[in-house]
Amino acid sequence: MRIARAFAALLFVLVAIGSLPSSAATPAGCGAHGTRDTMLVSTSWLADHLKDPNLVVFSVGEKSEYDAGHIPGAEWLDYIQTHAMSAASDGQTLTLELAPIPELAQTLGKLGVSNNSFIVLYQSKDWTTPTARIYMTLDAMGLGARTAILDGGFPVWQNEHRAVSTVAPSVTPQTVALCTADDVIAKLPDVRAALHHSGVAVVDARAPEYYTGAKQGIGKVPGHIPGAGNVPYTSLFDEQGKLKSSQALEELFHAGGVKPGDRIIAYCHIGQQASAVYFAARYLGYDVRLYDGSWEEWSAHKDLPVETSPSAGHP
Repeated sequence: MRIARAFAALLFVLVAIGSLPSSAATPAGCGAHGTRDTMLVSTSWLADHLKDPNLVVFSVGEKSEYDAGHIPGAEWLDYIQTHAMSAASDGQTLTLELAPIPELAQTLGKLGVSNNSFIVLYQSKDWTTPTARIYMTLDAMGLGARTAILDGGFPVWQNEHRAVSTVAPSVTPQTVALCTADDVIAKLPDVRAALHHSGVAVVDARAPEYYTGAKQGIGKVPGHIPGAGNVPYTSLFDEQGKLKSSQALEELFHAGGVKPGDRIIAYCHIGQQASAVYFAARYLGYDVRLYDGSWEEWSAHKDLPVETSPSAGHP
């Protein structure tokens, strides 16, 4: 079953925003992507701006985690509360796929998001990849330049003894007029055309044992897309769950076969783990796409090539 709304377990907080990160104060045009200056915010920044007009904070996690305590003003929405069967072009049913943008816009509007909003996403506990998935979804909707992730999420917020609330806020519905970004999602034909293509780096975000083929998912063939390098999503974050430094990230991508100026196509099992690679690559300034069908779709096509490796990295 394909998750129709890639908003996964958000705790949506309708707060108010007055001043935003420097480049967010004058929002980029609809459809623009975020930059290194806007894509991450610190806990201190968020604490200082909780009452700025138009700020909307989305927190991602279990309902029980939300009930136990959340950033003041947060509202919860289950990641998988809405499902719909949605098939690939060949009729194959996939687990996770981007929902129709108009439906997503309606969902956002009901949660208090408008075109004047600046959105901050934060994870509760270990919901790193669902949070990145939501970021990717908002980027595809054209809201990337007005969206950020809280570095380290709620665990860092709690460890710093910042304010916590158990009160669910009321939300005033808004309207979102969108101009979608067409450079976020890659489809199977795009990936097929990119194989061994100069200037395009296919990146596998799965754990090394899945990349090499030493371990295979249930019902999936072992291995990876030919020519793909391996940048495990878990390698992108430090022990606090914060995104690693730009230099460290660049080194990881280089080890995965990415060269300066490459276009990146990221994939994983179903398109969730690769969202973290998408975020990190976009943060570094790469032109990046997420292959939404990922290994689930690729490995189901017996006519498509598969490669195994003795070790992780880049073949």
